[in-house]
Amino acid sequence: MALDPKKQMEIIKSMTAEIISEEELLKKLKKKKQLRIKLGIDPSGPEIHLGFSVVLRKLRQFQELGHTAVIIVGDFTGMIGDPSGVSKTRPKLTKEQVEKNMEQYKKQIFMILDKDKTTFTYNSTWLGALTMYDFIELAAKYTVARILERDDFDQRMKAGQPVYMHEIMYPLCQGYDSVSVEADVELGGTDQKFNLLVGRELMREFKMEPQVVMMLPILEGTDGVRKMSKSYGNYIGITEPAGAMFGKIMSIPDNLIIKYFELTTDLYAHTIEEYRSALEAGTVNPRDIKFELAKAIVRLYHSPSSAERAAADFEKVFTKKQMPMDIKTHMIDAAELSVVDLLVVTGLMKSRGEAKRKIREGAIDIDGVCVSDINHVVRLTKPVIVRAGKHKFLKVVSK
Repeated sequence: MALDPKKQMEIIKSMTAEIISEEELLKKLKKKKQLRIKLGIDPSGPEIHLGFSVVLRKLRQFQELGHTAVIIVGDFTGMIGDPSGVSKTRPKLTKEQVEKNMEQYKKQIFMILDKDKTTFTYNSTWLGALTMYDFIELAAKYTVARILERDDFDQRMKAGQPVYMHEIMYPLCQGYDSVSVEADVELGGTDQKFNLLVGRELMREFKMEPQVVMMLPILEGTDGVRKMSKSYGNYIGITEPAGAMFGKIMSIPDNLIIKYFELTTDLYAHTIEEYRSALEAGTVNPRDIKFELAKAIVRLYHSPSSAERAAADFEKVFTKKQMPMDIKTHMIDAAELSVVDLLVVTGLMKSRGEAKRKIREGAIDIDGVCVSDINHVVRLTKPVIVRAGKHKFLKVVSK
């Protein structure tokens, strides 16, 4: 039996950044038992990270309330490249890249979503079928002035950087997706606000009831500054080995502990509040609370036993009293270099191939943080401790 619409609203509103509008959403819930909740994805890489899990977890919440998830795979828009939040043109994805990435995406998405309540569709189905005449008709429904209000376009133009016509078309294409699937609600991060609102406007232009826009908070990555992103190398993938995941979570700044609890775990609200109060009162070591956070997240994507093993391994290796007392120092004549080059130059690995393999296995740590990205750049503004395997430790210092 479906929950009362007001009860559903209480659940849906939790941990959202903005809803446009709550009144419209409540009306939709009263009018329809099963809403169509749209989420568009442009699979720019094969791995889903905790930042993207925030919106997926909200989508799962809708499913648990009896609604349908409509996943729009941007195989057409991915070949344009979403310009949101970037200072230069995004690389375009080929159809082959999209298909390859989606093979992995689907497996990972269903680690969070209910497969039986999820519909997948590709936006090339309708966007690829539009004629030139259709595109001109679509473009006539939105003004250039409105498009150029976007902060990223405005900043690029002021900086003398180009804004290309295909990028201007991106928000219209994403908005037309909402028209095509008759979305009741569209989910996205706060950085997607402009695109989501275009969908509302286009639905009105097509004489349809506009979708409700629901925006979720942006989750900062392990650096604690920028949003979690594969391009920044500050991400935690949901399919990473348990030990690598645990170590990365332990590396986040203390001020993000509660936000991670709220957005990425299934802990009860009262438990999170207890942690918040203890941290604010200073009655507990933040590291201990972060330890519980790491275990909670690893449990979600692996298992309770994996979480306990990862916790035990982390304690064994990274507690100070367990670290070797006499760690050799290696001087490098460079301010920064890739982790692969670092491992080879220091002699920790015999070849680049071996280095890449060990990185992918989660066997390499830099200052206690597992590095699983072979493109990760190590900056030597201060000495760093490198661990290769269980027993090889080396201090690396820039000359």
